Amino acid sequence: MKRRASWVIVLATRLGEVKRAMAWRSRSAALFAAAFLSGGLGLGGALLAQEAKSDPAKKANKERVIKVTAKRFVYTPNEIVVKKGQKVVLEFTSVDFVHGFKIPDMDLRADLPPGKLTRVAINADKVGVYDFLCDNFCGADHEEMSGRIVVTN
Repeated sequence: MKRRASWVIVLATRLGEVKRAMAWRSRSAALFAAAFLSGGLGLGGALLAQEAKSDPAKKANKERVIKVTAKRFVYTPNEIVVKKGQKVVLEFTSVDFVHGFKIPDMDLRADLPPGKLTRVAINADKVGVYDFLCDNFCGADHEEMSGRIVVTN
């Protein structure tokens, strides 16, 4: 009976130590986070101040991200309208095959592996209509897999 009692005391002591250690760690983490975000450690305050002073010209010049899905035998969306001079990034996700993406008039080409995000930057500096197509043979209706980018003023 004495042995059992001694194990209970040891276990209770160790549990108490664990609880105290956990309480100390959570208090330390909270104090560090508060000091960092308030600028007490320098970097946090600098980052917050930099965000507050963001340049309106940079916001106007920010890239537009358009998500495009490629699957046999269609791009979705298959018509994309952008403004002249706008920075555009197409984010492709292929669902079923390594499709190709090509805009002959812009001299752009990319492979679109399934399950992987592929980013293609478009330079929309001239008004016009630019056809794009899949240039990796993907099956019977491969010739129908196309779309267009319309650049407007």
